[in-house]
Amino acid sequence: MTKLEDHPLRYQLANELHARPFPSLGAPCRAVFLAIKQPSNAVGRDRDADRGHLLALLDRYGADHPSPGATHFFGTIGKYQLKWESHTEFITYTVFMDGLGTKPFSPDDFEVFPEDWLANAPGNRMTSALVRIEEQSDNAGISDKLAEWFVPESLAVSSVLEDTAVVASDFRIDAAGHMRSVIFVRPASGDRRNGRIVQRVTEIETYKSMSMLGLARVRELSGPMGALDDELSALVSSIGQTEVGDSEATLEALMSIASELEKLIARTSFRFGATGAYEALVNQRIEVLRENRFEGRQTMGEFMMRRFDPAMRTVKATERRLNQLAQRAARAGDLLRTRVDVERSAQNQKLLESMDARADAQLKLQKTVEGFSVAAISYYAVNLLGYLGFPLAEPMGISKNMLMFFLTIPVIIGVFFVVRLIRRSVESA
Repeated sequence: MTKLEDHPLRYQLANELHARPFPSLGAPCRAVFLAIKQPSNAVGRDRDADRGHLLALLDRYGADHPSPGATHFFGTIGKYQLKWESHTEFITYTVFMDGLGTKPFSPDDFEVFPEDWLANAPGNRMTSALVRIEEQSDNAGISDKLAEWFVPESLAVSSVLEDTAVVASDFRIDAAGHMRSVIFVRPASGDRRNGRIVQRVTEIETYKSMSMLGLARVRELSGPMGALDDELSALVSSIGQTEVGDSEATLEALMSIASELEKLIARTSFRFGATGAYEALVNQRIEVLRENRFEGRQTMGEFMMRRFDPAMRTVKATERRLNQLAQRAARAGDLLRTRVDVERSAQNQKLLESMDARADAQLKLQKTVEGFSVAAISYYAVNLLGYLGFPLAEPMGISKNMLMFFLTIPVIIGVFFVVRLIRRSVESA
């Protein structure tokens, strides 16, 4: 049987689907999460610097290294488990720890990341979180713990995955600089399900934070967009009142506005697109948790609907407004260009009329000159022929004056027709 050749990337692409497995977590336990992003040009960052930072942490604990060029890693650092992932714009570190620690959400857990190692991070902290996973067979005492650990006004609590766990967070940064989330799992919830829930909670926090970058960009744009909107409105209003000859200056001003709008679109297109993608991921991660209300409290989906969705709608509205401004500028530019073309056509028409008038004058002058030319040429031609014919006419008894008389009329007629023939040949060409 002939061997079938595989595509060079077949195994790499197939293995990519299984390269980021969910952690397996037995309750009780806790997790420390950190997301790092470069402030600018995060997409084009040096990925080797990210991996170098990971290797520096692994070397602190004497842990094994990932394969060269890896974009994800799961291994042991000391007595903990580490999961590292490299994403398009950011990198994440998640450390899983057994037990619940000395006190809930202790900032000491974050010391798993050495201070000097954090100071050398290839970027800034986008978000960090402390996640607590407790095993609890019923809902007794959960409300008291939530009241102690979280801000009630922004607390979101949900029973997830057919009541196999209760997930809660207030999405606020605590005094130590971390987000807090707690997951109460039922004894029947397996270790892999626990890992999936923790993964979803950290992803919701990360993608939410990345989405909000779009809102920050919108606030930066509000001033320039408002100024350009006012200038564009003023120019459009003045189009009908612009005097003949001023349209080109107005068109240049309009092109300047259009250029600035295109620059804004180029600067924001990636961020707006990324914001939409991250928003979709937040909603998808919440959806797969299959939330149910817990003791009448707001769910995570409801929290996002009240706090997160308005920000995303603002981003989308700003993106639409920016594109609409660009379209308005383009339409106004087309209108002005049409007016400039009409004015130029009118100017060209006047120019053609003046050229026609000049051509008529030149034709009249040419006809006048043509008469003088016939006379002059005939004069010289008669004299020339007279000199040539007089020696022949003298033996015949014809005087010079008589010879000149007989030559003049035929020469004038001949010269006249020759000149007209030449003029017609020039006009037809």
